[in-house]
Amino acid sequence: MLAVLFGALLHAGWNALVKSAGDKPLDTALVHFCGAIVALPLAIWAGPPSAESWPYIAASLLIHIGYYIALAGAYQHGELGMTYPIMRGFAPLLVALGSTAIVGETPSPAAWLGIVGITLGVALVGLAHPGQALHHRKALAFAFANAAIIACYTFVDGLGARKSGDVLSYVLLLFVLDGLPYPLLVAWQRGRAGRQDMLRYARMRWPLATLGGIASIGSYSIALWAMTRAPVASVAALRETSVLFATVLATVMLKEKFGLQRAIGAVVIVAGVMALRVG
Repeated sequence: MLAVLFGALLHAGWNALVKSAGDKPLDTALVHFCGAIVALPLAIWAGPPSAESWPYIAASLLIHIGYYIALAGAYQHGELGMTYPIMRGFAPLLVALGSTAIVGETPSPAAWLGIVGITLGVALVGLAHPGQALHHRKALAFAFANAAIIACYTFVDGLGARKSGDVLSYVLLLFVLDGLPYPLLVAWQRGRAGRQDMLRYARMRWPLATLGGIASIGSYSIALWAMTRAPVASVAALRETSVLFATVLATVMLKEKFGLQRAIGAVVIVAGVMALRVG
């Protein structure tokens, strides 16, 4: 439980890094490209995962391209404090709803209470200013679409990690292969002149992007390791306590509004975590 909470902090950190950037799609691409460079020597050292897990890696790579597109779109059109909680908060509910059919795990009543509590708390945090949020319909559309995408790759990677024989090998190979498709897509969209701007931007941002890539690897490694030892739905919900860290980062670093409703939402999330722990 402590490991997943730490992973949640790492996840909130690299998302705040992307939101703080002037070019969200490019920064998203750069974070994962740098993460792939970091992961490559480690993946060679760790060796490949079981061949049985390779189809899951292939499926995950396709799903993650959609994830990065939706992530950059959400941050392009809305605040971190609004879009991040929606993306991360509603995904665990979708995972819990599909958990019995897909992975054969049924959450206990207490676990359900925790999952619903975390989702409700996240909604309170993310929609603390509902009137304002409705004016950012593009951001909401990207955020809710990404919640469904997150649920999809959670199932795929949760099952893949269990079949891999070595969670670290699975994660490292996934990050190595995942570090190219989205950056190549962004480079193709920018054209020849835009690619020159990308190189100048990368020279300026690569140290921070590398830290973000490391945080992303650490966060996902912890989550998948936990899914080999606990129900997928419970881990998915617990991981979304990253919303608490993201809210703090958005308020302190990005000067976004907080307010009473977000404070209440944070308390509800903590209560959900407690119920999940009992479950």
